Amino acid sequence: MRHHVILGAGPAGVIAAETIRKHAPHDRVTLVGDEPEPPYSRMAIPYLLVGNIDERGTYLRKHPGHYAALGIDCVAGRATAVDTQACRVTLHDGRTLEYDRLLLATGSRPVKPPIPGVTLPGVHHCWTLADARAIQALAKPGARVLQLGAGFIGCIIMEALKQRGVQLTVVEMGDRMVPRMMGPTAGGMIRHWCERQGVRVLTQTRIEAIERAAPLRVRLSDGQHVEADLVIIAAGVKPAIEFLQASDIRCLQGVLTDEHMQTNVPGVYAAGDCAEAFDKVSGTTIVSAIQPNAAEQARVAALNMVGLRAELRGVTQINVLDTLGLISTSFGHWQGVPGGERAEVVDEVHHKVVSLAFNGDRVVGCNTVGWTDHVGALRGLVEGQVRLGAWKEALLRDPTQFAAAYLACAQSQHRWSGALDGGRR
Repeated sequence: MRHHVILGAGPAGVIAAETIRKHAPHDRVTLVGDEPEPPYSRMAIPYLLVGNIDERGTYLRKHPGHYAALGIDCVAGRATAVDTQACRVTLHDGRTLEYDRLLLATGSRPVKPPIPGVTLPGVHHCWTLADARAIQALAKPGARVLQLGAGFIGCIIMEALKQRGVQLTVVEMGDRMVPRMMGPTAGGMIRHWCERQGVRVLTQTRIEAIERAAPLRVRLSDGQHVEADLVIIAAGVKPAIEFLQASDIRCLQGVLTDEHMQTNVPGVYAAGDCAEAFDKVSGTTIVSAIQPNAAEQARVAALNMVGLRAELRGVTQINVLDTLGLISTSFGHWQGVPGGERAEVVDEVHHKVVSLAFNGDRVVGCNTVGWTDHVGALRGLVEGQVRLGAWKEALLRDPTQFAAAYLACAQSQHRWSGALDGGRR
């Protein structure tokens, strides 16, 4: 009987534990989480903030006896070291866990920028249920809220804050909103949309300092001083892998894995936001911190942990964002490739953008704003690396014809998988 230790009780950890139990009913499974609550989804926190659900609504499995019924041992603790020679994990309180197979699914942690005053009362991340409780107490209707960061996570938080009726100012260092997901045209259009909804957006601006006062006084890089009842830091996240620094597990941005989600150390696997896996579009390894990728990586890792060979087909950057009712998408290598061509169409009146990046006769990445029909076809073009042939010239003239191009080209190359049916959002 093998002992499977899973570090991290987010979606990847839970799916891996359940998959192991399904295929190895007699093996021992230990799920380690570093928060006091039952395993929950961080992506549900915005719904908690607007009152659509209570805290139980964030839990990944609603039945209180779910894990015990499956024979999954849930342990509260935070890993501080991994000894791969002894097959042992050390927790923050000195306890140790010996394993036969180890899964690293510790996810991400929010970045805390080096800003004077960032640890003052009234300054919070929006990452844990404890953060959500603090924000609920301060973000009352009419409260002055300043948010640092207008990336993907920042925009989701912004949506929840706006629905709480606060006076919201968003500060972003980049020259546009969601700069790691959107090009200049698309990111600029999202900014204009938000400003029309009553959100003050300051791009190319930094917080220089947060000063203790009642309310807080925030000094910006453009010389402004902004008073705030609440400051939220949404300046990005990074893989939670600091505890591996003294180990022999190879890491770059995240924990490097092969197609089986195994690390360079046999018997040690990684999945989710802390894992760095191969992206077949860019040809490099990436950390793709989105839940569908985490779920598939966890499934593949778990199957291999119990001796059932499985391979990850690849990871592609996929983002779909709803910003105050404006839908935007980003797939693949949206920035383009050296020497590659681009095609873009902009409809300012209706807040619509379609931008395609090509490498030869393939679409390798795209941005859209305001398009909700058949966007799955764009994902199909990118992930399927579909050859366009004569359709490339048609898309260079009119990139909005992407659905017709996908239907024609993917079918002829036997790569059609129903993306037109599944792509409506």
